[in-house]
Amino acid sequence: MSTAVDAAGIRRFTQQLLADRPPATTDRTDFLEARFDAGLAWVHYPVGLGGLDAPRSLQPVVDAELAAAGAPDNDPRRIGIGLGMAAPTILGYGTEEQKRRFLRPLWTGAEVWCQLFSEPGAGSDLAALGTRAVRDGDDWVVDGQKVWTSSAHLARWGILIARTDPDVPKHRGISYFICDMTDPGVEVRPLRQITGEAEFNEVFLTGVRIPDSRRLGPVGDGWKVAQTTLMNERVSIGGARIPREGGMIGTVAKTWREQPGLRTHDLHQRLLTLWVEAEVARLTGERLRQQLVAGQPGPEGSGMKLAFARLNQEISGLEVELLGDEGLLYSDWTMRRPELVDFTGRDAGYRYLRSKGNSIEGGTSEVLLNIVAERVLGLPVEPRNDKDVAWKDLAR
Repeated sequence: MSTAVDAAGIRRFTQQLLADRPPATTDRTDFLEARFDAGLAWVHYPVGLGGLDAPRSLQPVVDAELAAAGAPDNDPRRIGIGLGMAAPTILGYGTEEQKRRFLRPLWTGAEVWCQLFSEPGAGSDLAALGTRAVRDGDDWVVDGQKVWTSSAHLARWGILIARTDPDVPKHRGISYFICDMTDPGVEVRPLRQITGEAEFNEVFLTGVRIPDSRRLGPVGDGWKVAQTTLMNERVSIGGARIPREGGMIGTVAKTWREQPGLRTHDLHQRLLTLWVEAEVARLTGERLRQQLVAGQPGPEGSGMKLAFARLNQEISGLEVELLGDEGLLYSDWTMRRPELVDFTGRDAGYRYLRSKGNSIEGGTSEVLLNIVAERVLGLPVEPRNDKDVAWKDLAR
């Protein structure tokens, strides 16, 4: 297939896919695999890897054509970590063999991914992580503990950073691996949250052997590779494409319109303010996605993720107040391990409690404020006394 570089060409390829694989009579998995092979998964990816080397801005053309035809999607909320974090990292740092092995089943959802970054003693200061990877022939033997791992109970693969050299400063002794979550020594335990669910997990790694062929990037350069993951993570959390009044603000606005008896002047003023801020955040996200056409996301994604967390928490708090006594109800505390994260699902009580995690996951708001201050606004860098100290000599 020749490369499509304009909207008309992209549309022709999409219509050809629909003609060859009518959604009404084609198995869902077969359709998704055919879409990937046609280069219509990520049009900006290389030919043969789900794309057409076309501008990223043409992806909505594909999506609109397929949606109008009733074509199945790949359930992006269920595989968000793979799509938003693992895929761009593999594309940027993987070997050709790794790209061809992992990207297709990742995109179709045949293989779910998780992220093995944070640790009990290295959350906000991620570079202080202590999970060790020791070279043993063609393998690395990994021992340690990871935490706050979304979807680990479903995942086949995990993107993992581990310390491979304790004798150098913390940012320089880290390497990046792809971990098979079904391997011996990988133990996943649920972490029950304030919502009653356990979408998060803690993961214990005991003598896990990872072939060197599943390393991404050079040995000791894992921090640089991880920055690609982290920047894409913040864009995927805070910069998702939503319509006007999408997300949390839409739920509250709907209640406001349908239940006029709940209204007060104070709540009205707060709702108007938050509605405007949510719309500004939505439009800023559109602009950020347009900037992505020119390359990888930068630190600006941290600002979007900051806004996402603050708005979700303030809007969900307003909703609970608006509903009065009804807002105090909580429908179901049953312990379950969901297949996807639904920030706006269930009832108002769930939304209020779940939003508390928004300022922690994907980088704490405090860390992101530092990133915005230093890398976006150009303010003086915070003093860091441990920058040139070997990791093994750091106080812990």
